[in-house]
Amino acid sequence: MGWHQGLLVSFDLETTGTDVERDRIVTAALIRLDADGREALRDTWLLDPGVPVPEEAAAIHGMTTAHVRAHGQAAPEGVEQIATALAAALEAGLPLVVMNARYDLSLLDRECRRYGLPTLAERLGRQPAPVIDPLVLDKHVDRYRKGKRTLQALCRHYGVPLEAAHEAGADAVAAAGVARRIGERHPAVAGTALAALHALQEEAAAEQAASFQKYLRRSGDPAAIVEAAWPLIPYQRTGERPEEPEPALDLSGPGQGRK
Repeated sequence: MGWHQGLLVSFDLETTGTDVERDRIVTAALIRLDADGREALRDTWLLDPGVPVPEEAAAIHGMTTAHVRAHGQAAPEGVEQIATALAAALEAGLPLVVMNARYDLSLLDRECRRYGLPTLAERLGRQPAPVIDPLVLDKHVDRYRKGKRTLQALCRHYGVPLEAAHEAGADAVAAAGVARRIGERHPAVAGTALAALHALQEEAAAEQAASFQKYLRRSGDPAAIVEAAWPLIPYQRTGERPEEPEPALDLSGPGQGRK
């Protein structure tokens, strides 16, 4: 039986932006799916990131500054819970599906550092593994297919339902569905042991980054650099933790303090 026919745990974040060094977690979901694709366990989080949620980000995932201030838990507490849950899943040997893992896992790493919490790698005593990244795998098995490779695009290509794009739980379930479809369509991938599959993706991600960097430099950006590390971008120590949250604007109205 291939990994695509077994238990999967899928993880997704919605955030304040796209910069892993500066941006913050707004919502997160960690969902365990049985071999038949049914949900066995769902953990979700809504965090007050301690900074305003940019309008552009709120327009995508629907979480405004006012909403997260009123209903979100404190970011350090939420980040601790998320990292603990991911570490438990990986320590149990479950494959962790993360669409564009390089982004989500690196941002979680920086959030842990920001609040002085053990990182996922520190909790595990090793780098997070095994990770299954539908983005990296899809590019590996179908390198020359034209078109976008967003989660929505992959769901259309593989015939996977996506109930509510940019809702962390829905995205996590859809990413797991895409991973299973890749396994179904590509027996060589499905038959690869999880440790070897993780290593394959490390190599594939580096090759994909090098190819894209070459393309950008040919296309008029000679200084372009595309991150090759996967599934975690190494932290560049500067002597300081990642930037601390700035004091947030209180949008809750008179007499209503921040939660």
